[in-house]
Amino acid sequence: MKNEKNMTVGRPGQLILSFAVPLIIGNLGQQFYMIVDSIIVGQGVGVKGLAAVGATDWTYWLFLWTVQALTQGFSIPIAQQYGMGNSRGVKKAVSMSLLLCGVLGLALTVLGLAGLSTLLHLLKTPGDIYDGAVSYLRIMFGGLLAVMAYNMASAILRAFGDGKTPLIAMAIAAVTNIALDLLFVMVFRFGIAGAAAATVIAQAVAFVYCFFFLFRHGILKFERKGWQPEGAAIRTLCKSGCSLAFTHILIAVGGMILQSAINLQGAAFIAAATAANKLLGLLESSAISLGYSVTTYVAQNWGAKLYDRLKKGLHTSIFIAVGISLFITAVMIFAGKPILSLFVNPADENAEAVLDISYRYLFLMSCFLSSLYLLHVLRNALQGIGCGLATILSGAAEFAARVSVALYFSAQFGETALMLAEPLAWVAAAVILAVMAVLRFGRRLQGRPADALCGCRAGVRQAP
Repeated sequence: MKNEKNMTVGRPGQLILSFAVPLIIGNLGQQFYMIVDSIIVGQGVGVKGLAAVGATDWTYWLFLWTVQALTQGFSIPIAQQYGMGNSRGVKKAVSMSLLLCGVLGLALTVLGLAGLSTLLHLLKTPGDIYDGAVSYLRIMFGGLLAVMAYNMASAILRAFGDGKTPLIAMAIAAVTNIALDLLFVMVFRFGIAGAAAATVIAQAVAFVYCFFFLFRHGILKFERKGWQPEGAAIRTLCKSGCSLAFTHILIAVGGMILQSAINLQGAAFIAAATAANKLLGLLESSAISLGYSVTTYVAQNWGAKLYDRLKKGLHTSIFIAVGISLFITAVMIFAGKPILSLFVNPADENAEAVLDISYRYLFLMSCFLSSLYLLHVLRNALQGIGCGLATILSGAAEFAARVSVALYFSAQFGETALMLAEPLAWVAAAVILAVMAVLRFGRRLQGRPADALCGCRAGVRQAP
């Protein structure tokens, strides 16, 4: 496959950046069309429509992050086997990942559709936006299989060092989503249900592109026995995927508790928080992409037992993360308010209040952005060597920070505490991960990556 990137040879910084840049562009595209989604809802439906979408954020993220965590976790053994040069292990990891995604994707869809009303009630969703929130979530949960399919396909490509194909897929999806948003919301007046439908269709389009690329290059071509469930391989994948999924579930549940506190502040504050968080998603996209690049780099070099090279790449990634985050912080402090004004219809009676609250929210988060970037680099590096404990502990730290703000500090310090909840969660997790990284990478690394997938001794290289 011509877009493969072997990260066990070459300059670490150049490899990590060359792999991360297409992912950054792709994630920026994804976040951009999600932002356009919210802008069109805010302009075409109004503040209450924007609030209804925002009130569903953490509920949907609970499922979306579980999907992303599982697929990212499944891709780690694939990358490790690729680094070892074990073609049989690669094929077994891919086939078992696909089987697991089908089963888990269906289960999450059923669970989401069955429990969405209960979740919205638990989050104290205001009555004037409740129906809109239900309509939005019903469509988003109904499309979870498409989301699972796209994320797994792109994760497999990333495991082979291919960041270009997911970039092209996301560019196609972004254009599709924006066009359908304008058609469904502004022309057909389908409201927020139209925005949800546009997002799901865009994800399905992205999957179709990745699928044909994978199939054309033979990645999905297996003998019949290759699809037979293999307990050892499934256990290895579940260990990698489930620890990461559990971490993200902890984070999302903490966020849902925080969202319940935000929902008590009324539609104007919810809309302001929604605008700030949508823009935060754009700011975080580079961190997520850099993290994916670090995972692939670390996993491949861990599989190849190139431990000194692995550490060098991690140090370079930290330097890159701090530099990017400081640049973005400066841009948001000076240009954040004009950007946020795009989310709010100036004719709305609450427009000025929403904009002021939203900028305060964004300003505070921007000041702590470096901790978020370090969090992604360190967490993904530890994931790449199979250190699930670090991801769980960091997720627990985020959970504790958000819940303490929602249940205690918001009553003492009001809106300011709610605005600081996210930055405090990032700092808490980053501290845990920094300690774990020092303990794990500060000594001589050793281990045998994912041998259960190949039935061979670690270190025996075969042609991929």
